[in-house]
Amino acid sequence: MNNPMHRILITVFALLIYSLAFAGQAASVVPSTPKIKARGYLLIDYNSGRVLAEKKADTRMEPASLTKMLSSYVVDYELAQGNISLSDEVTVSEKAWRMQGSRMFIEVGKKVSVEDLIKGVIIQSGNDATVALAEHVAGSEEAFVSLMNQHAAELGMADSHFVNSTGLPHKDHYTTPRDLARLARALIRDFPVQYKGYSKRQFTYNGIKQYNRNTLLARNKEVDGIKTGHTESAGYCLVASALRDDMRLISVVLGTKSKAARASESQKLLTFGFRFFETHRLYAANEPLTTARIWKGEQEELPLGLANDLYVTIPKGQYKKLDASMKVDARITAPAKAGQTFGTVNIRLGDQPYATRELVALKNIEKGGLFSNLVDEVKLLFE
Repeated sequence: MNNPMHRILITVFALLIYSLAFAGQAASVVPSTPKIKARGYLLIDYNSGRVLAEKKADTRMEPASLTKMLSSYVVDYELAQGNISLSDEVTVSEKAWRMQGSRMFIEVGKKVSVEDLIKGVIIQSGNDATVALAEHVAGSEEAFVSLMNQHAAELGMADSHFVNSTGLPHKDHYTTPRDLARLARALIRDFPVQYKGYSKRQFTYNGIKQYNRNTLLARNKEVDGIKTGHTESAGYCLVASALRDDMRLISVVLGTKSKAARASESQKLLTFGFRFFETHRLYAANEPLTTARIWKGEQEELPLGLANDLYVTIPKGQYKKLDASMKVDARITAPAKAGQTFGTVNIRLGDQPYATRELVALKNIEKGGLFSNLVDEVKLLFE
């Protein structure tokens, strides 16, 4: 034991064991959320929907120009339905031309393409461009706002109401951080091609070059959207999204005190999320996870799986603590329709329940013939 080399080897071995233990512990520890200087905020994982940080996420607040996210969603929907096209020429009305606040500088009576107006909305946050698009889609801004509220309801934005397309202050014009996160997920999910426009850093129209107000686009290459907003009463706001490898985060920050603050506080949230969490896809949609016996059907086996991909967002280093189990209905009788629920998948993280998803039929199975029904009746007597 007095051999110096022996003592050195023991010391090195002890330090190695300690460092491995410490590293494993540090990887699974999540600190408290950094202090965010904002009226309200929310940080979620895009794929799993998991909330990673929040403050007053369900409190109604003014959205300012974040309203234009919903206006853009409605326009994208109309494009997808074929009701309008990017090449449509829109004649600028006097109302659109006279809009105050941030502007694209379109001129009354001139024709501007839908494609250019969309850039003017999402890059320059132009109130004039927004109203011009609203009038082109629905005939008037008032009718367009009705569409906005219908889409908001369909997206589950239960605590939101809009009275204009631009975000100008009004006592009945409000939303919440959680509703804005729902909207952000929908923009990315439903219109991925159009979403790419939110990463553009500048746009020139009528000889005037203007820059995207989302300064995180220039500071962080992982950030690719989404929208800024500001009024005196709403403060400075930002909904941001960033993609690192296969993990996408969405941050919502409302009511900060400056342009710099909305960017820095959003960056704090994104850094926190990427540093301490990881997202995994556990199961893909429409892939068989198990098969169940189905009685009195034209087939005896019913494949069961998930209707949507199952993602989980967990603290880093805790993947091995995940455990999945399935509970299948005790007796399944034909007919079975694809998408019909016949059980659940239950995910646990350590000893804590984490997520539950419905197990659904992945194919239709019709009733069997008379003979097979009689055979199954007999078998069931002995089940």
